[in-house]
Amino acid sequence: MARFVTVAKADSIQPGQMIKVEIDNFPVAVANVGGTFHAFDDTCTHEDCSLAEGELVKTAVVCPCHFAEFDVRNGAVLAPPATVPIKVYPVRVQGNDLQVEF
Repeated sequence: MARFVTVAKADSIQPGQMIKVEIDNFPVAVANVGGTFHAFDDTCTHEDCSLAEGELVKTAVVCPCHFAEFDVRNGAVLAPPATVPIKVYPVRVQGNDLQVEF
């Protein structure tokens, strides 16, 4: 059953930044897009690369390995070589706790 897990303090991730967290030993990236938080699988679906180590361009995350792009809001592939979307997770802020539903 899904539950909300506190992964960071909301004020520790500035707009335009991403971090990598682990939930139940699974890597998840969290991005701050203009004050709105988005959580998604940290591993690129094209190759085993950490998306949190890539670049956040508006609402797109660019994989650092082969420059595949994904929409952090819905996981959609925006640019190849990836063809499979990434999974996204609901996020909420409770006080200053940033929580991801996992």
